[in-house]
Amino acid sequence: MHAQRDQRPLGQLFGDLAEQLGTLIRKEMQLARAEMSEKASSLGRDAASIGVGAALAYGGVLVLLGAAVLVLVELGLATWLAAMVVGLIATVVGALLVNAGRASLAKVDLAPRRTVETLRDDAQWAKEQVT
Repeated sequence: MHAQRDQRPLGQLFGDLAEQLGTLIRKEMQLARAEMSEKASSLGRDAASIGVGAALAYGGVLVLLGAAVLVLVELGLATWLAAMVVGLIATVVGALLVNAGRASLAKVDLAPRRTVETLRDDAQWAKEQVT
């Protein structure tokens, strides 16, 4: 069998190629926007959940810390010393939680991986069309 030959003029072929590449680039940009929007939306929901949970936990922790100070005072510790012990423990636990949260957020990958991969495929396709 012999390959079918396109009878269009060279100028029209390059015009069609330029049009197809333009369409392809627009579609890739739409894909990148959709992918980034999806990741940003997920990140926003997670951040809102963390914020609401932290606000509720903050009130509860303050009450519990006050109760811990009162327990230590009842056990015979001076009020200032009981408050200092509870404050130090709360500060250390809080710092550990902040560091764990920061480490988790640092692992979030915001790069549009699928778009980058399809752009590579598109570049290869365009090279094949020109040769």
